[in-house]
Amino acid sequence: MTSKVEIFDTTLRDGEQSPGINLNAKEKVEIAKALERLGVTTIEAGFPVASPGDFEGVRAVASEVGCRVAALARAVPKDIEAAARALENAKSPVIHTFIASSPIHMKHKLHLEPDAVLKKAVEAVALAKKSGARVEFSAEDATRSDWEFLKEMAIAVIEAGADVVNIPDTVGYTMPWEYEKLIQYLIGNVPGFTREKDPVILSVHCHNDLGLAVCNSLTAVKAGARQVEVTINGIGERAGNAALEEVVMALNVRKDQYQLETDIVTTRLYQTSRLVSSLTGYPVPKNKAVIGENAFAHESGIHQDGVLKERSTYEIMTPESVGYPKSRIVLGKHSGRHAFKKRVEELGYTLDEAELERAFARFIALADRKKTVDDKDLEAMLFAEATESVATFELVNMQVLSGEDAMALVKLKRLEENGDEKLIVEAAAGEGAVDSVYKALERAVGLEVRLLEYQIGATTHGTDSFGEVMVRIQCGDQTYLGRGVHSDVVRASAEAYLQALNKVLLEQRQDRSEKGGTDFS
Repeated sequence: MTSKVEIFDTTLRDGEQSPGINLNAKEKVEIAKALERLGVTTIEAGFPVASPGDFEGVRAVASEVGCRVAALARAVPKDIEAAARALENAKSPVIHTFIASSPIHMKHKLHLEPDAVLKKAVEAVALAKKSGARVEFSAEDATRSDWEFLKEMAIAVIEAGADVVNIPDTVGYTMPWEYEKLIQYLIGNVPGFTREKDPVILSVHCHNDLGLAVCNSLTAVKAGARQVEVTINGIGERAGNAALEEVVMALNVRKDQYQLETDIVTTRLYQTSRLVSSLTGYPVPKNKAVIGENAFAHESGIHQDGVLKERSTYEIMTPESVGYPKSRIVLGKHSGRHAFKKRVEELGYTLDEAELERAFARFIALADRKKTVDDKDLEAMLFAEATESVATFELVNMQVLSGEDAMALVKLKRLEENGDEKLIVEAAAGEGAVDSVYKALERAVGLEVRLLEYQIGATTHGTDSFGEVMVRIQCGDQTYLGRGVHSDVVRASAEAYLQALNKVLLEQRQDRSEKGGTDFS
């Protein structure tokens, strides 16, 4: 067996299926570039047939990164054809096709007998192989499937050309000892997994419904799996997926048990985690393993004493090993572009010259109101910069009369497609300052949406901290995230809401322009 474990990251596909996450193509590319720098083997960028937005997201990622890019497809010809089209510009395309293999799925979801399911699996792999892409096949709900049927399916899809066979714990059902025996059984009974020349990789994909995703993934690796499918921060459907940072650091810290390597640059784990958290709106819990704020914090006197004498007494890995920030550069209003650019890159963001100039101007304005600018202040500001291209409307200024019957007046600048600018002024009454501002903004942009979530917090500690607001809105059946940071929390609230509204408008423009274009049927 190979001594290397491939890391298949599905943050942009399974991770995006987390309730409330809706990444646009620019955001997907930003995360994909960070994942490539992190060293993942494969980036699963989306499910192209699901929507025009997903198709464009996969195509954008495939065009921008050099590592393997995967697109998901059911074992259906139109799905596979859409995946192949979305991956046309990929340097190393991967079509990931799947069909359910458990009795409960075959009976109640597919309404097919096992022989028909097997036939569909083989035909899907063969069709995907014709595109010239690397092909991965997944037996959905494998851990509740009959082992003999799984063996037959694995042998059949390998003969049809599968390069990777994934045995997912789709609903987070299995126990580690059960999973270990299943992986060992398949490796021992499917010749393709152990052949000397170009062995087929057995992959695992675990969900966290019972809190066992990381444990099951590591157990499978110990049993012989050589690809692990994970997400940054463990985000994903329902309770989430196995967390990349936890799986990788377990393999790294416990080399005595695994004696296996990955290509992950572990010093980039923290910054990648923060980037994904910022762009998805999913906060990282303080007690999150490896990259949470408390991961290297010690409050107990006994622990503090031990760490001061010898860090290894209570730390099994160093903060530096995962890129935990120890800012060596203090940023303030006298800082230059070079120092600013360096810190931006250390935080995981890639900005072109125009974006860098805009971000630096924001930074100087921020530093004028605050003595020093903390990493969290920068991250909140850079999140706004990373989504700047979605802006149709910009907030020029606002006035609010607070009270039980509040009144807000907002002045917006609308950016026309021909480059012209138009000022729009609207007013509205509401139940409090924020409510009145939001109603005025909706009138100004011409949208009616539903506010699903509103979070407010401080970027740092102290009286000079900035207010950071995150909102999630719903328009139709889609949700959109917005974030704002300002010394005035009402202004931060307005900027967050307007950013989310701009995302709705961007998607509506894209939908209109795509009508009559790419065929997704």
